[in-house]
Amino acid sequence: MDGNNRWAVRQGIAGHLGHRAGVEVVRAVMEACEKKGVEVLTLFAFSSENWGRPEAEVRALMALLYRYLRSELEKLQRDGIRLRIVGRRDRFSPRLRRLFEVTEAATADNTNATLVLALDYGGRWDIASAARQLAESVQAGSLQPDQINEETLESQLSLSDLPPPDLCIRTAGEQRMSNFLLWHLAYSEFFFTDTLWPDFDETTLDAAIADYQRRERRFGVRKNADGHDGRRLGDSHRA
Repeated sequence: MDGNNRWAVRQGIAGHLGHRAGVEVVRAVMEACEKKGVEVLTLFAFSSENWGRPEAEVRALMALLYRYLRSELEKLQRDGIRLRIVGRRDRFSPRLRRLFEVTEAATADNTNATLVLALDYGGRWDIASAARQLAESVQAGSLQPDQINEETLESQLSLSDLPPPDLCIRTAGEQRMSNFLLWHLAYSEFFFTDTLWPDFDETTLDAAIADYQRRERRFGVRKNADGHDGRRLGDSHRA
């Protein structure tokens, strides 16, 4: 969700107000995804690298995160949305960690859709953590080295219980993965827009989905003569 600070600069306002505007967009995008039948929406809300931002900005982001989770719990429950939080938790305050646990537990049985917030998350961290868990299993004797393959490693990743994303949307003109879901995005489709996150709306989402539906996913497989090996987009709903 890139572009909050740039949006604030263009508006001539303080940077934290750009992040506040970005939070309002999260609500609107969630509602749009609900209408379109999106089953899983994953938002890269705070990366492991974001701790390096100015201290005042980090404090403002933490305060916004706390207020957002407190205020959205009722709506998540009403709409039947399960909340998942992925990433390290030890660097957050005890108050935020408790709120993470409370919100996840309260929505755990909701089945209409899943909202994933990636907080203090990094794709390299995720893969390294999975590898460490496998190494511990080998050391404990419950796993043999020759049993380690893509499937066993993937089973230890943060989102192992969810399908990989079909579509990754990058805002604000950014065209890199930024250490986000490195394993999971291997065959995802990408949509790039110059729109800053606070200006992202349903129209932009519609454009991303329309572009996505025009593509054909082959997953490295060559078509047969009848042309039916590729998967046409539009039948799955994860972003």
